[in-house]
Amino acid sequence: MVRGARQPQQPRSRLAPRLTGTVEKPPRKRKSRTEFALKEIMSSGGAEDDIPQGERKTVTDFCYLLDKSKQLFNGLRDLPQYGQKQWQSYFGRTFDVYTKLWKFQQQHRQVLDNRYGLKRWQIGEIASKIGQLYYHYYLRTSETSYLNEAFSFYSAIRQRSYYSQVNKEDRPELVVKKLRYYARFIVVCLLLNKMDVVKDLVKELSDEIEDYTHRFNTEDQVEWNLVLQEVAAFIEADPVMVLNDDNTIVITSNRLAETGAPLLEQGMIVGQLSLADALIIGNCNNQVKFSELTVDMFRMLQALEREPMNLASQMNKPGMQESADKPTRRENPHKYLLYKPTFSQLYTFLAASFKELPANSVLLIYLSATGVFPTGRSDSEGPYDFGGVLTNSNRDIINGDAIHKRNQSHKEMHCLHPGDLYPFTRKPLFIIVDSSNSVAYKNFTNLFGQPLVCLLSPTAYPKALQGTLSLPVISVGCR
Repeated sequence: MVRGARQPQQPRSRLAPRLTGTVEKPPRKRKSRTEFALKEIMSSGGAEDDIPQGERKTVTDFCYLLDKSKQLFNGLRDLPQYGQKQWQSYFGRTFDVYTKLWKFQQQHRQVLDNRYGLKRWQIGEIASKIGQLYYHYYLRTSETSYLNEAFSFYSAIRQRSYYSQVNKEDRPELVVKKLRYYARFIVVCLLLNKMDVVKDLVKELSDEIEDYTHRFNTEDQVEWNLVLQEVAAFIEADPVMVLNDDNTIVITSNRLAETGAPLLEQGMIVGQLSLADALIIGNCNNQVKFSELTVDMFRMLQALEREPMNLASQMNKPGMQESADKPTRRENPHKYLLYKPTFSQLYTFLAASFKELPANSVLLIYLSATGVFPTGRSDSEGPYDFGGVLTNSNRDIINGDAIHKRNQSHKEMHCLHPGDLYPFTRKPLFIIVDSSNSVAYKNFTNLFGQPLVCLLSPTAYPKALQGTLSLPVISVGCR
């Protein structure tokens, strides 16, 4: 596909900043960049007066669109990460500008090559940002179709070698752009279970990092090598392989296929409650992760999604017109992915999800976190006396659980206790606790009589019961 950045119906991105004002007039930056381009032409033997007015306007308009797109893209970082409505209009404007920019550089490529000196890596940077827009729109909406959109743009950058000339320029910042593109592409491929592409990308990224560190005396060599180690560990974290009859590996997916929905148990009624929102929280020490996505978060988010529609297969080249027959859009539960949030961050996102939860809907909370155990015996046995799970303390944790024992007379202030979730039982709630201290949530109290399921990891139960609880517990919440 790589075509104009088609604006999704309801866009969003975790990636970005808000513009404080509209950009209707060309900013000064646009003017100076245009003047620079024209001076370059004059220095090469021409005169500014010799440039046709139409070509001068083409360069000016391109610089304006380029500056405006960058300003809007940077503005996305200031948008609130929680809430499902505030970002939509701003994100839509960003898509509109990138659509115009992408089509403009296609339509006026020759003039921009001759008069502006447009380089292929600059085209690749535009395509990369469009891919990021689609990826972060997926993060905001959980619509897996847009993962394919991001993959199409990222794949086109690789196929068309937009970054191929970057290594010939003595500019380390351009090489870093290329390395970041590879890292983002790998994340998208992991989410799409394109493991064959992931392995190729990891090999290419390894070669690029080796060349980068060899040519430039950089301080970030250790960080990039850590990126390689993380993605290698992430790939190896799921060793299960399924083989066909001809011994070829079958890529399995945790997502729900169109025909793979489980049958309802006898007596269950469809449509009473639907899963609308989910908080997926990862805060385990020393856990395999890549790009703030732990393995357990990765598996859970896919378990809450349908298989993505392959929108990209309909338009596999940049600039192609969109098909009039769009596939039917399917809704997935909206998700927040929180990697090592603080208590206040977790509570803010939880409150936002609670506030926006539609009627007859369920909020799911998945807690994968290090257990916090009680520091001593208590006279009472309330919801704050059995510990809970750890949230991020914004400081280094040394030797794992050592943080929990710094003061025996006080409860751990960064612990999420069962009682902290009681206020949210005012609405239907599904809680999954995957922790060494999940047993703290064993007697979770339903104060408001709303549908409630609290599913604990097997470590909370005797071995005789392990492996027998998931279906009975889940079925209670579906009725």
